Amino acid sequence: MQKVFESCYALDKRCYEQYGLSEDILMEHASAGMSNYIRKHFPLGASVLVVAGTGNNGADGIALARQLHGDYEIKLYIPFELHSAMAKVQLERASFLGLKTVNTLSQADVVVDALFGAGLNRNLDENTQHILHQLNAIKAHKIACDIPTGVGETGMLMPIAFHADVTICMGAYKEALFLDACKDVVGEVLRVDLGVSSLFYEGQSQTCLLERSDLKLPSRTQQSTHKGSFGHAAVFCGEKEGAGIISGMAAATFGAGLTTLVVHEKVTPPPYLMHTTVVPDNASALAIGMGLGCHFESEFIQKYVVKSHLPIVLDADSFYNKEILSVLEQKDREIVITPHPKEFVVLWKTLTGEQLTVIQVQNKRFEMVRMFNAKYPHITLLLKGANTLIMQEERLYINALGCSKLSKGGSGDVLSGLIVSLLAQGYTAIDAAIQGSLALVMAADQFEGSSYSMLPIDLVEEVGKLECVVKG
Repeated sequence: MQKVFESCYALDKRCYEQYGLSEDILMEHASAGMSNYIRKHFPLGASVLVVAGTGNNGADGIALARQLHGDYEIKLYIPFELHSAMAKVQLERASFLGLKTVNTLSQADVVVDALFGAGLNRNLDENTQHILHQLNAIKAHKIACDIPTGVGETGMLMPIAFHADVTICMGAYKEALFLDACKDVVGEVLRVDLGVSSLFYEGQSQTCLLERSDLKLPSRTQQSTHKGSFGHAAVFCGEKEGAGIISGMAAATFGAGLTTLVVHEKVTPPPYLMHTTVVPDNASALAIGMGLGCHFESEFIQKYVVKSHLPIVLDADSFYNKEILSVLEQKDREIVITPHPKEFVVLWKTLTGEQLTVIQVQNKRFEMVRMFNAKYPHITLLLKGANTLIMQEERLYINALGCSKLSKGGSGDVLSGLIVSLLAQGYTAIDAAIQGSLALVMAADQFEGSSYSMLPIDLVEEVGKLECVVKG
């Protein structure tokens, strides 16, 4: 789990004021981080095109070119007049070694984008956009220095961006790198230190980036157990019964000792899933909303959902039902809600009366989850997307490990099943949401079929193999 920050300016300032480090020292470490990456992945003599901008991001790029000069074929392209004092200093240092700039963009093995850094708050001009189009057309391994040029301070594209294979961010991870809008341009995101350990550089943050190593499976280590030792998940199965069945399959696969589908009429689930018309007395967690429709009457929902004390997952059709949403006012209950952006729009309108659009939610995902958390801090919100955001009690977690294999009906039903399974086994709401989301994306990653072919049942099957994968 890594800390994430809205901005690193204050972190750099601490290095100057408290640790006696200069801007120059931080810059040398930033460029060394990129240099080490290139030296690790590319043989000596490979061609490296460095495109440097007018400010300190450009200075990082020029310093990189100097560090690689002599071992690699360096093409340093500076399209605009340098403005920053450090950029001018770095160019002078490079010239002392005989490194000359080039006047045109050309093919290279590696392309490094050091045009604009973090904090971009305006659209790029036509000249810069033209350069980006040219860079994106080059067939090479592409590295972004700190953040791809064209990714704005909030993560929006301004209006286009450099398409990086890897973004090497300096000092600490930045929120802007994890907005859905820039998922396809940042590539793999790596972090390098700037002369001090991250322990000293980063300071406090309420936002964390989840890693694969954060997955903690509900592995069974004790031998003297029985099915009751692992809880009883009750999954409401509504009009679109397949959604509830898929969710139940996921819950059973992820370790719930018992899983029961709560049905209105007869269904034909796998034989390992029980089904009944009422919530079992020994149920330890509930999941409702997946394919629910208007299947259950008000009196039933009041008795078994609203007036229940059991931990609960709300998904899908739950967000269209004011009666079910009244559960959100219960502050002594473990509650996880898992809307996708469109469902969040409906949820927000019901709770606040404010009408949003899906585009507004997507453009301000971090802001939206924080706004919800301010009103309902006790609720665990999991906002689905290319990068999943999970928040409770002012703590925000980013799961950026998802992939487009999950972009298919039923994936969310699997997620609800994973979460209710963990709730049934005694996990807190926030831990169930974190671990359920990690299990989902890691299971999808393990699927070996075509990128477009994964079915919910394939996903459930991969969940069942995760313990073997993690243990190696």
